Amino acid sequence: MFPSAERRFIRTTKITIFVLFLVITAGGIVRSTGSGMGCPDWPKCFNRIIPPTDISQLPSGYEQHYVEGRVKKNTRFANMIEFFGYKDLADQIRHDETILQHEEFNPVKTWTEYINRLTGVVAGFCLLFSAIFSFTFWKKKKTITVWSVLNLIVVVIQAWLGSIVVSTNLTPWVITVHMLLAIVIVCISIHTYFLAVTLRDKSLLHANSRDRSIFILSVVSIILLVVQVVYGTEVREAVDHLNAQQIQRDSWIESIGANYHIHRVLAYVTLAITAYLFFKTRSVYVKATQQYRFALIAFALVCIQMLTGIILARFHVPAVAQTVHLVVATLFFGAQYYLMLLVSKPKQDAISNTTV
Repeated sequence: MFPSAERRFIRTTKITIFVLFLVITAGGIVRSTGSGMGCPDWPKCFNRIIPPTDISQLPSGYEQHYVEGRVKKNTRFANMIEFFGYKDLADQIRHDETILQHEEFNPVKTWTEYINRLTGVVAGFCLLFSAIFSFTFWKKKKTITVWSVLNLIVVVIQAWLGSIVVSTNLTPWVITVHMLLAIVIVCISIHTYFLAVTLRDKSLLHANSRDRSIFILSVVSIILLVVQVVYGTEVREAVDHLNAQQIQRDSWIESIGANYHIHRVLAYVTLAITAYLFFKTRSVYVKATQQYRFALIAFALVCIQMLTGIILARFHVPAVAQTVHLVVATLFFGAQYYLMLLVSKPKQDAISNTTV
């Protein structure tokens, strides 16, 4: 059905999406194990292609060397932020004394962060190949090429932001932006995959209903999810702060404050909307359609997400549940986004497009 060049792009993009979720999983493991500063420099790790396994492999005085490097990089970053009008934020970075604190060498944390970076490199190459292969669509649908190339630019920005995360010693708001940008990259890849698949295969859209309420609900759900992710990262940052202060784990949830309660309320609202969306989709689409399948997947994922949230709240934020909560959240976001694309065109538009 698809020419070989188009199949190559579709296959590469599908692999890319899978690898991107692996990167998010690796990032979640890094976050939950506190391994973010396992490598104090970037892009190398302790100035090595292959990181050390023992402190004896490091030169004396290495701590001060990396602290000085971070200070210089943060000064440049602060100057850039101030240039765009965020003087208070720039001053906060310049005077953040935690940047001067160096974490003790831990080989497990070092290799956890290193593996996270390796998966990021693999994802970068996958996005590069997707961008190159996307030019086969230039004459038929330029938007596929434009979005693919744009995604490659975004991942370069994401890599640079990753270096800022390291140099600022895990400054909270930088981590939030880093997470949101990861979701943007996943969504662009899913979007280009959808455009490529539906360019020739309109059967995905033939089942679409003229009832636009499903599309509207999916859009509302996506917007709500973005807000929930922001509050979720705020909660995670509060947990990191409490952990750093060595506060008892069983008092973390009650110490977080309003952000946790807002995040929890949004979770229940998201569950209600996703449940209604599933039952609404089931009443309109037959079980063999992609629309029904992804509505079911999204509903299953949001239920798992709620379960992990309850485990986090009831069992004092266990590290494994943190990673699962993050990974399931991004998978849920991806499923919901793809469902939104699947129901985005009404039936008459899909049919008319096949006759062009």
